[in-house]
Amino acid sequence: MTTKKQLIINADDFGISKSANLAILKAAKDGVLTSASLMANAPAFEDAVSILDKLEGISIGVHLNIIEFSTLKENLKHNSLLYDRNGQYKNGFVQILLKSFNEKFLEEVEQDFRLQIEKILEKTKVSHIDSHVHVHAIPAIFRLTCKLAKEYGIKNIRTQFELPYFVPDISKYISSKYPINLIKVALLNSFTLINRRCAKEFGLLTNENLIGVNYTGYMDKKTVEFALKNVKSLTELLLHPSISSEENSRYKEFLAVADTSLNDSLKTANITAVSWK
Repeated sequence: MTTKKQLIINADDFGISKSANLAILKAAKDGVLTSASLMANAPAFEDAVSILDKLEGISIGVHLNIIEFSTLKENLKHNSLLYDRNGQYKNGFVQILLKSFNEKFLEEVEQDFRLQIEKILEKTKVSHIDSHVHVHAIPAIFRLTCKLAKEYGIKNIRTQFELPYFVPDISKYISSKYPINLIKVALLNSFTLINRRCAKEFGLLTNENLIGVNYTGYMDKKTVEFALKNVKSLTELLLHPSISSEENSRYKEFLAVADTSLNDSLKTANITAVSWK
């Protein structure tokens, strides 16, 4: 019996800018986008909320963020491990990984995650949960995220196992970004082996495979089409679209899902586009 192949086409960073929001709206209406992840503390959050009713059929998720912008806390904590005295987040992924063994740091993360989840739940129903720059993939933070997902009734959580694949375009491999992407894939794959067991423990559903880390910054239409061979029973395609041509890589990602032409490739590969719902 042939396993049915399903692909969730998800836009991260919903709310990061008006150009990203417009790209998500257009890709959902005229293209093949099936899902989007909303960032509660992003600059264009209210603009994103204003178009939610136009995204019928699109699953909406929580895009947890402790990398960019500011905490939602009103009373800032002195000597915070998470943010500076102005409330701006101050850690990159590696710093968060190292601090994830610190219980006080995890307590701060939990407080911020709760505020972000609750802010989004006030505006819309939520089908899934993931994070900016994959911080929730860090095992201690993943366990925390699973606990919160269970508590708030969010049934699906992203994991990040990705099989590397080849795209016949030399320009993608001569940049210094590509080997960094491979390191990210190796790290996230190792975390996923731990995190899948955690998701099962909390009774949460997750994707079998992910597409989007291997070619971060290079996810144009050609790259997406060559990635389809890695689609498993449930795979998530991760994109960061923007309508602004000044944001070169994000604009290319928008073009990859802005019209229905990708549907032909999906049909040829016997893949069904689905949402997290």
